[in-house]
Amino acid sequence: MAKKNKEEDQEKAMVVFQDKKIRRIWYNHEWFFSIIDVVNALEASTIPKRYWSDLKAKLAEEGFEPYDKIVPLKLPAEDGKLRETDCASTKNMFRIIQSIPSPKAEPFKQWLAQVGYERVEEIQNPELTQARMKELYKAKGYSDDWIEKRVRGIAVRQELTDEWKKRGVKEDKEYAILTNEISKATFGKTIEEYKELKDLKRENLRDHMSDLELIFNMLGERVTTEITRTKEAKEFEACKGAAKEGGEVAGSARQDAERRIGKSIITPDNYLDEPEKEKKKRLPKL
Repeated sequence: MAKKNKEEDQEKAMVVFQDKKIRRIWYNHEWFFSIIDVVNALEASTIPKRYWSDLKAKLAEEGFEPYDKIVPLKLPAEDGKLRETDCASTKNMFRIIQSIPSPKAEPFKQWLAQVGYERVEEIQNPELTQARMKELYKAKGYSDDWIEKRVRGIAVRQELTDEWKKRGVKEDKEYAILTNEISKATFGKTIEEYKELKDLKRENLRDHMSDLELIFNMLGERVTTEITRTKEAKEFEACKGAAKEGGEVAGSARQDAERRIGKSIITPDNYLDEPEKEKKKRLPKL
């Protein structure tokens, strides 16, 4: 299965247990979970980092070698940057939980087993991934029409990143630069500028686009894929030119639509719920 682009990976790498967010990453063909997040979810301590540091020593005394079984992996931190975090596989996480006295331990183990099982199901039947994604968006209050566009946009994005990968584009940094080229030509804004307009920080920009924003975003990426193939672009610089051209096609179409509609398609609106919006207002501007 081709690797998802960075934003989509981060979006799927967050699961929730009883209102507590657990970061995870697909590594070596299985899920690895952030141990700090698990300690926090089990409410074992008010200072999860210190608790985990002490627990590692206790586990070593019990014959469980943390340095052989714990893997430091880069996960998105609160500031949105990727930072190394101690992670464990489902199997090793079960062992760690055995040493954490918490009334939530047993329900968490059942939840953890279900999360791992669902991933195996999705590998065997990729359609389940889309079905679960749709359920998640529906639970958040998105309309069926919006959800269909969002899911279709993910497929279009996947096709584009697969094309970039085949043509020698390096993932992460170069993908981000090419994505900005498309966004700048389509909307006149980089991803960060667009997120600032919508008052977003760590949130996925596409989850806060209107129907029309999603459509023109899709158009830019789909045309970029076709131009990349037609011109047989190789390596980063050639793909960058194709990305700019694809975005320009979508940008021209957007501007024509705006003239006919009589208003801008680009909107500062987002889909944050009201409590989250109020919380963001209280946060200091960085």
